[in-house]
Formats: sequence, C-alpha cells, structure tokens
Amino acid sequence: MGDWSPETDKCEWLDGATSAAVGVRFRGANHLGPVRWRTECTITAATPGDEFAFSVMHPDGREETRWRYLLTPTETGTEVVESYEFLWCPLANRILETLIPRDRQLRRGIQQTLTTLAAAAEAAYAASLQRP
Repeated sequence: MGDWSPETDKCEWLDGATSAAVGVRFRGANHLGPVRWRTECTITAATPGDEFAFSVMHPDGREETRWRYLLTPTETGTEVVESYEFLWCPLANRILETLIPRDRQLRRGIQQTLTTLAAAAEAAYAASLQRP
C-alpha cells in the first residue's frame, strides 16, 4: 500500500505472518500532512483474484473501520473497487471529524490509490510485453 496510497506509508506483518489470510494481523504506518499514526489491522477476507478486506482495530479490540477491495475480471484486465465502512471510533475522533472532513479525504485518497494502482499495473503489463 505504501507505493499506492496517499496516506499509508508502509505495512508490516505481525505475529510472524508472511502473507495474507483471514485472521492475520498487520500494522500500518500512516500520515496526513504532518500528523503520523499507526494502526493495527486484522484481515477479514483474502481470496486471491476476488477480494481482500481488513478491519482497523482499536486497542480495546473493537473494529473501527472496515476496508474492502473487490477484484472483477474484465475484457481488458481487472476492475478494482475500494471501499470502507466506519464502524466505531472514540469520542475524541468524532469531535475531530467535525473539524476535518475525513470522509471527503478518504474518498479522494481512494481515487488517488486506484489511479496509482492502475498506472503500476499498466506499467508492469507493458514491461512484460517487452521481455524476450
């Protein structure tokens, strides 16, 4: 994600995991302007070529935000749909969200992520055509 997302810098597996599977946890390092934070997430769906989903977890174990990526084959490649659902957040975050249009920021971020992902996929495909 660090290569595609305007907000996520990097992700790292937790608990000795090395690949995506339901129940696997990872930590994300994120930023928004000068503000930096980390999240711990749990994968909720991991079907190659079909779906990847995870939930950002609050330290008390509650799901805060669920992110989902659906992949659908098309005649020219793959359509990727990224979505999120706010499930719960602490009161302090709710108060901050009255000042910062977080939903609008995330929607812009999704557009940027998908545009960057598409460019990377197209570049990889073009490079594969040039290999002998």
